[in-house]
Amino acid sequence: MSINSLEKLIHLAEERNRKISSIVKEQKAKEQGMTERELTDKMLKYYEVMKQAANRGVFEQIHSISGITGGEGFKLWQAAEKGLSGSVVLKASARAMAVSNVNASMGKIVAAPTAGSCGIIPGALITVTEKLNKSDEEAVDALFTAAAVGEIIARNATLAGAEGGCQAECGSASAMAAAAVVELAGGSPRQAGHAVAFALKAVMGMVCDPVAGLVEVPCIKRNGMGAAQALLAADMALAGIESVIPPDEVIKAMGEVGCMLPQQLRETALGGLAATPTGKEIQKRVFGG
Repeated sequence: MSINSLEKLIHLAEERNRKISSIVKEQKAKEQGMTERELTDKMLKYYEVMKQAANRGVFEQIHSISGITGGEGFKLWQAAEKGLSGSVVLKASARAMAVSNVNASMGKIVAAPTAGSCGIIPGALITVTEKLNKSDEEAVDALFTAAAVGEIIARNATLAGAEGGCQAECGSASAMAAAAVVELAGGSPRQAGHAVAFALKAVMGMVCDPVAGLVEVPCIKRNGMGAAQALLAADMALAGIESVIPPDEVIKAMGEVGCMLPQQLRETALGGLAATPTGKEIQKRVFGG
């Protein structure tokens, strides 16, 4: 059984009165010749890597190999209790940047769905799991929902910044995280779909413009913003707000917009922030010339 649309997946979950993650685990176990327990144990290992990266980055001021960035996750974590955005949002954003800091230092992360967007799902999911006092097993179930959303986006649009801009990387990660958080919070499969739509619409057209071609500026901060957007998208859906444009149409539109972006705005470091005077100066400082 191939599920290539979010509507099909949601309909199946509603028809069987089950969570999206339950449908996904059943399908993937059959496809991969594994038991659902084996599949869950495998995902638990990925989740543990996510937690380790997040914890390292919020308690250490990790600096990148290039020296351009460092300590963003640590700094925001210190401000989480007194910040204006609320501790849950700030902790999610801090963790997201922390994981991205680990990535920029060549540490171990889970590319979910890409290295450039690796902090968004951990930041949002770990924080909401903590907030709701959920178990690691429940968090991992939500990860299966996130994975299904990512697979559908990959099939119908793209997850690559080089193909679709940062909307395809950080945007997709935010959409995946939003769906996972909705399920974790007890929302319906339909609400998870609306959260996907909200998260993608919020960043439609976002360019991929890495300064000096490195996954640091503006990528680390975009990870922090992506986690915050995922939580807001989830809250909107859980409040009963619905997307006027169906999620699958939003996904398709994202892919089409990505194709419209000029080459300079698709991970080539030829446009956007990478082409600013400061961006060019950083390029020279890091690589010479």
